[in-house]
Amino acid sequence: MTDPTLDPVTAWRRIAGTCVLLDGFHALKHAVRFGAEVPVAVTADRRAALALADELAPDVRAALGGLLTEVPEPVYRSLVPRPHPTAVAALAVRPSRAVNLEKLAHTPRTAPVVVLDNPRNLGNAGAVIRLAAGFGATGVVTTGTLDPWHPTVVRGGAGLHFATAVERLAVDELPAGPLFALDPEGDDIRGVKLPDEAVLAFGSERSGLSAELRARTDHLLSLPMRPQVSSYNLATSVAMTLYHWSATGGAISS
Repeated sequence: MTDPTLDPVTAWRRIAGTCVLLDGFHALKHAVRFGAEVPVAVTADRRAALALADELAPDVRAALGGLLTEVPEPVYRSLVPRPHPTAVAALAVRPSRAVNLEKLAHTPRTAPVVVLDNPRNLGNAGAVIRLAAGFGATGVVTTGTLDPWHPTVVRGGAGLHFATAVERLAVDELPAGPLFALDPEGDDIRGVKLPDEAVLAFGSERSGLSAELRARTDHLLSLPMRPQVSSYNLATSVAMTLYHWSATGGAISS
């Protein structure tokens, strides 16, 4: 993707507008671990970054050693909008829409797809992607205007976008499968076994499920909640639902 004769800073500036920013050691570690294509990676302290790899990610230490180039700290700070405490940053190639759609449409699915219906908070979206990766969900789909590959979302997801399929779709483009939507008026989730091919939908933090998604829903489910408590955080709701799926027979892929 980049000219190998270019120095890393020139290469960075040439491709930054077309790549995904991996902000920090952990984002780079996860991206490499799950097969991301990383054309350039820089650090203000290569020795410290590789010491972190020795301690926390020996499985990808060799790969990180081959990727990371040390640059002066002022140069590093000029490349990233919010310098990370680990002083590591990289650029990765975003998976194509066609690749993500193929993963989402593949059947039989062995884990649910999570749908965030018109989400508003970038940090919540990143946290959900991190959760989905941890539970081995097939993917995370957003509807509406939020870009699930926004740099703030990728930062919140700690590079785990590359461990699952992440795409923005219209409601009428959602993957096939029984659609279970979370709503306070739904049936108690504790009485329902969620199938692996389920599509699990969560409404906007502000307004809940859209009318369009609600019309497509096969089952409305509710999470247990103490009276007079109005709601859970979006990422918490997703975590509770995915845990329920896994605890009632869903397999977290290795």
